[in-house]
Amino acid sequence: MRWEELKNNEGKRMKIRGVIFDLDGTIVDVPYDWPKIKLDLGTQGQPILHYLSSLEEPEKTKKWKILKKYEDEATLKATLKEGMKEFLDFLREKKVKIALVTNNSRKNVRFLLRKFDLEFDCIISRESGLWKPSGDPFLAVLRKLKLRKEECCVIGDSHFDLKAAKEAGIERVFLLSKDKEKFSSIGAEAFPSVEALKERMEELLTV
Repeated sequence: MRWEELKNNEGKRMKIRGVIFDLDGTIVDVPYDWPKIKLDLGTQGQPILHYLSSLEEPEKTKKWKILKKYEDEATLKATLKEGMKEFLDFLREKKVKIALVTNNSRKNVRFLLRKFDLEFDCIISRESGLWKPSGDPFLAVLRKLKLRKEECCVIGDSHFDLKAAKEAGIERVFLLSKDKEKFSSIGAEAFPSVEALKERMEELLTV
């Protein structure tokens, strides 16, 4: 179903009771150079976590260390998205459950949440073994928070978030991206800023 159809049927749909957030590039801005990282790891076009998990020792341990080094360095330089704290507080005020699903490590998640004083009702990091672009981590959130997929939306910044949402059957996907046309034709609505996204969410929560 195309986004235009979803928007036209908004009044007939369930009110949003849960929002599943991505972390890197969504909650925080992090200076990752993914093409360089993938080149150094030699992923050969595969998703990084799936590639690393398929390796044999000692290559697996060696390459995990490379990834973690990049992640730790980038995490130290992370900044909170402008307006994100206010947006999360707004969702809390509206009694909306908020979850965090990331392919990053539990250690880095904890560091960032402490640094920016953030809390979520459910957090799934890569240690769970549930990784995007699979829809499994999103389904785990729905089970834990006792929510229907029709009551939830996903907020991310990449095709990984969109693909995972579609696999989980979550139709409402909002992406923080200045390239609106890149995503609008494939079932997602893109926003250039958190402020613009918040305005859209205010509309949905009053339906």
